[in-house]
Amino acid sequence: MVTPYKFNSLSAVHAAFGLPKPLHPLISVINGIDNRIEVNFGSESVITSFYKITFTPKLSGKVKYGQGYYDFDEGGMLFAAPNQLMGGSDHNGPYAGYSLFIHPDFLLGYPLAKKIRQYGFFNYATNEALHLSEAEKNTILTTLKAIETELALPIDELSQDVLISQVELLLNYSNRYYKRQFITRKAVNTDLLQRFESILAHCIDAQQGIPTVQELAGQLAISPSYLSDLLRTLTGQNAQQHIHEKLIEKAKEQLSTTNLSIAEIAYALGFEHSQSFSRLFRMKTKMSPFEFRASFN
Repeated sequence: MVTPYKFNSLSAVHAAFGLPKPLHPLISVINGIDNRIEVNFGSESVITSFYKITFTPKLSGKVKYGQGYYDFDEGGMLFAAPNQLMGGSDHNGPYAGYSLFIHPDFLLGYPLAKKIRQYGFFNYATNEALHLSEAEKNTILTTLKAIETELALPIDELSQDVLISQVELLLNYSNRYYKRQFITRKAVNTDLLQRFESILAHCIDAQQGIPTVQELAGQLAISPSYLSDLLRTLTGQNAQQHIHEKLIEKAKEQLSTTNLSIAEIAYALGFEHSQSFSRLFRMKTKMSPFEFRASFN
């Protein structure tokens, strides 16, 4: 297995693109739309110490991202968190896109340092890229150009404040467009929701233990973050809440139609300790399993 190459500095990233040193050591924009930039990474995978946001309006070929490949023929956006496996390509030649690199240290002292970790799309997988309409592409491009312009100005006491605001604006637009994508791809997402419900129900009925979000996402071939964000948009509940809801439904069925003890029901549902089951049941129903069963007698 080939060890991925790790970029620990923006200077190293710029050198790999054949560019001069960055204007700022912690944040940089690589503009391959207005400038001719050659991509020569070959098939080598890379890891960076930065957040990376890539916008590509059009690019033939496939770019490796995580363990798979993303076809950029339709354009779109990809997001990567620090230390996430990415990079590598079967495309060598002109790079017609924008890439924004942000070191986590650049955000220190600002609320965005914590908030950026809450954007689930930094942990999405290859097939979960953000596809943009023409109007959305223009908005993203305008925001990236504003960041590029600000970086080219002499640094003053407000430079970082302005850049942080622009980065947050870019993330907010991306978040809005992802929520739109969840809704507009209704047929695909409805099918995904139905498959999720079916797999979840089967796992609980088969008494295979409490399924995890990671296990369910794996069976659906999507990332856990994407699954939870999709479910939250479509149903108002994330994946973990759906699991709990299905467990409570099954528990109610067992409590009202069988003579199994509360401990037996808890173990059958996958709980190691009946106290954990009783605590969840009370939290979800405002009554204990015993009180719920008594209401049927």
